[in-house]
Amino acid sequence: MLGFPRNVGWIEVICGSMFSGKTEELIRRLKRAQIAQLKVQIFKPRLDDRYDTSRICSHSDQRLESVAIERAEEILRLLKPDTQVVGIDEVQFLGPEVVAVCELLAQKGLRIICAGLDQDYLGKPFEPMPQLLAIAEYITKELAICVVCGNPANRSQRIISDSARVVVGAAGAYEARCRKCFVPEPVEATAPQNLRLL
Repeated sequence: MLGFPRNVGWIEVICGSMFSGKTEELIRRLKRAQIAQLKVQIFKPRLDDRYDTSRICSHSDQRLESVAIERAEEILRLLKPDTQVVGIDEVQFLGPEVVAVCELLAQKGLRIICAGLDQDYLGKPFEPMPQLLAIAEYITKELAICVVCGNPANRSQRIISDSARVVVGAAGAYEARCRKCFVPEPVEATAPQNLRLL
């Protein structure tokens, strides 16, 4: 990563599939900011209560205190005057409003670090991640390991039967898969028999 800008805010986005280490990388960056004596505030969607309701948690059980919110706009109301760095985990669950919130905070001179899925369980772009990627100064794409073949994986394979776009879960509900081993269920179920790649 290049040197950070001075006297200006910016947005960093950490994206990838499930089990790729996004939250672990977010926690690493936030801890380094704390070591540097910067004032850090961390937010997460209340929807994500898999491991803890008041902390962001990685699959490897690293944790940092956070504030659970329903809507992105709450960040503006809850932001302390001396905050310099804002961390947001599972940003894809905060909807399109989070883009304007991040932009506003960066314009005010804050460092914003967001982590989240860039694709849904069908392998489609998971809004608002594409919009955040477009306005971010720094982007990190993390890869997991495909549980089927061992190749680098960038997809989240849902292994339970549920067609809702948002199903909060971890191991037992999802697996990391590479492009070759990923099976988007609805496409497979509705694809014509004679469909083939040219």
